[in-house]
Amino acid sequence: MMAMINGFRYFQGIPKEIIFDNMRTVVDQSRTNYQNAIINETFYQFSKDMGFEVWSCRAFRPQTKGKVEALAKLMSRLNPYNNEFDTLEELEEIVREVMSDINNDKSYATNERPFKLLEKEKEYLLPLPNQELINNYFTKPITRIVTKESMVTYMNNKYSLEPKYIGKIVNLEVSDTQIKIFYKKEIVSVHKLSKRKFNYHQNHIVSILKSDAMRFKKDEEIEDFAKKQLELYDKFK
Repeated sequence: MMAMINGFRYFQGIPKEIIFDNMRTVVDQSRTNYQNAIINETFYQFSKDMGFEVWSCRAFRPQTKGKVEALAKLMSRLNPYNNEFDTLEELEEIVREVMSDINNDKSYATNERPFKLLEKEKEYLLPLPNQELINNYFTKPITRIVTKESMVTYMNNKYSLEPKYIGKIVNLEVSDTQIKIFYKKEIVSVHKLSKRKFNYHQNHIVSILKSDAMRFKKDEEIEDFAKKQLELYDKFK
């Protein structure tokens, strides 16, 4: 359910119907030619909260199940990248590149590029439910490892921390408007939730520069440089 919510957020909408294989996390009894599937109570409530209708594959009918399994085959496109990444962020970048290639290839079934069809289909997506309802499904804390650039990634965008947290595991608490970053239950950074790729606080840039690239410069020079960098970021919102 958490993975599906992340998918809804990524596409900024929810399909009216979603088809599933007969996994136990969704159905208590499979659909056949003679009876409808029985959706388990937990997943049924989830579908109602999100606003979509559940369709299950008919057992022993490969024409339907093939639609589900065809998508799973796309995962094999990632096999050549095994052991080619060290962090979650590097893996996410690989996935984005593979996804871009797939979505720009013409489909044998439609003779269209998927990303073109997606633009049309977005018009029919249902809106996301309120953030409070979504948060109820995220019972586990959102954890991240702070990268060597002193940032964490959330929804493909990056947020800064002090460099002393590089390599540490932090927890994220996300609301409609902001993202709070905790280390050992202490808030260490707060950012506005943003659609920008990079989100820095000026004091974080100063600390990062002092610890590395500009460690021999004067404080005034570093702060002036940091201010100019933030002005540049603001131009590319």
